[in-house]
Amino acid sequence: MPGTLLLDSEGLSKLYRKDRTVVALVQAASEEGVRVATSAMTTLEADHERIHPARVTWVLSRIDVHDVTKEITDRAATLLRTHRLHGHKYAIDAAFAAVACTAPPPVTVLTSDPEDLTLLCGPAVEVVKV
Repeated sequence: MPGTLLLDSEGLSKLYRKDRTVVALVQAASEEGVRVATSAMTTLEADHERIHPARVTWVLSRIDVHDVTKEITDRAATLLRTHRLHGHKYAIDAAFAAVACTAPPPVTVLTSDPEDLTLLCGPAVEVVKV
């Protein structure tokens, strides 16, 4: 089954911390051939001193990490303008949404912020609260 499971900061943090629900979702996605991914900015946002660097390295070696390119930032800026949002509060979410909008469909996002990401991603992306 094609598709992408995208982890935002909370989804990635929960994977780092071995949250049973997120681990099970990621494992099931992988077994079904669904790409598990995040954005490079999200890896910065989810990094925390309480998480051992070896755990971070191990997790990131098993998922796709999408670069935040000029194309992605241009798309993110368009999303922000379209929805009349601005500032650092929305910048990372907009870049993440831009990655989600370019990922192989169907796309599911695991997030702690379903309202903003539902708005930014639009109806083509399923947004699931974790």
